[in-house]
Amino acid sequence: MSDARFTSFREFYPFYLQEHSNRTCRRLHFIGTTLVLALLVGVMLTGQWLWLFAFPVIGYGFAWVGHFVYEKNRPATFKYPIYSFMGDFVMYKDICMRRLSI
Repeated sequence: MSDARFTSFREFYPFYLQEHSNRTCRRLHFIGTTLVLALLVGVMLTGQWLWLFAFPVIGYGFAWVGHFVYEKNRPATFKYPIYSFMGDFVMYKDICMRRLSI
């Protein structure tokens, strides 16, 4: 399925979840996304715009450790960057709404 071409996010999201089946990987994604959201709020409140450069390091850093160390797969970001970015926030929402466990 990794060679599949997706024509919609609806088709992509089940694949995305399959690529995040390891609980520790999902936890690291959740931590990274939470820190990115907190950093965004901090930047908006303080006007310290240079902190925006930390977004990719924090967001992708946690996620890629999850993939390379725990999930043992290649992040979907490399092949599907936009759908993967969207998937991270949908998965975050699903975790917050307890539709998906961490």
